[in-house]
Amino acid sequence: MSNSLSSICILRLSAIGDVCHAVSAVQAIQRAHPQAKITWVIGKVEAMLLADLPGVEFVIFDKKRGKAAFKDLKSHFKGRKFDVLLHMQVAFRANIAALQIPAKVKIGFDKGRSKELHSLFVNQRILPQEAPHVLEGFHNFARAIGADAEQVSWEMPYTEEHESQAQALLKGMSKIFVISPAASKKERNWLPERYAALADYAASQGFNVVITGGPTDMERELSGAIISHANCEITNLVGKTQLKTLLCVLKQAKLVLAPDTGPAHMAVTVGTPVIGLYAHSNPKRTGPYLYQQYVVEVYHKNLLAQKGKTAAELPWGTRVKGENLMAQIDVDSVKSMFDTVVEQEQL
Repeated sequence: MSNSLSSICILRLSAIGDVCHAVSAVQAIQRAHPQAKITWVIGKVEAMLLADLPGVEFVIFDKKRGKAAFKDLKSHFKGRKFDVLLHMQVAFRANIAALQIPAKVKIGFDKGRSKELHSLFVNQRILPQEAPHVLEGFHNFARAIGADAEQVSWEMPYTEEHESQAQALLKGMSKIFVISPAASKKERNWLPERYAALADYAASQGFNVVITGGPTDMERELSGAIISHANCEITNLVGKTQLKTLLCVLKQAKLVLAPDTGPAHMAVTVGTPVIGLYAHSNPKRTGPYLYQQYVVEVYHKNLLAQKGKTAAELPWGTRVKGENLMAQIDVDSVKSMFDTVVEQEQL
């Protein structure tokens, strides 16, 4: 697409991990189109993490406002028309949001990844990809408007104050092992006694152990259970960090242990290795992008057991179901991966 683009709108509302992936694509677009004004329609929570991203105007879509959120969007863009809308989300809510955004060209996902009537809300598509990671899908949007999207990098927005807040919370610690134990769905969490076993193992290897998370009851209960099972000292930061401060905590860590959750991807953006624990979704699609070699997973064996086929034989991104799948990940496998990471990253 022409380098004469003057206005580009990005539509990606959620979630934390996905908007982290999208940042890399947006910054590739900025390098290709430095003259273009970029507007990003984003969810309220995700905007807290990305606020002050250089060169980006954020328009917050607050889903809690229901139908009013769509009216807000339409009103906000009255009298404007973008050269191009990059419609990076197939969920029906996002598709209706796209209706409120005036643009000459609306680019969406290829037919293979379209669902929830996504195809009706776009007039161009990105090229199909063979088994792409979510991040690689977003990078294809950058390519669709002429950006060189081979480089995967992030310049995340945080200040010295956020770094100072993180340093104060981690005062006296040098080798930090962060456990971010909670996914958005309880079934995707590992068992608290097993997190505790890894905490004890990391402490025996000279690491300071920190638990992070949000202020929900589920996260508080999970962190409390981990601490009660552990024999080592654990610093509990659950509910004590805003997103940007959490980003800086993850940046100061040497290693992060997490299931399929947003902070795992936040850690990737600041260059901290992640051991990802996966059972329900394909880590090749949603795992920590730069550290997929450090994933411990039982996804593929469960997929085969439930569907009778491999990931290559099924629609890309097929998920497996079950409340207790994470229990199939044993402590020894994660300890072994911990040792591998420590050795390879020279921690």
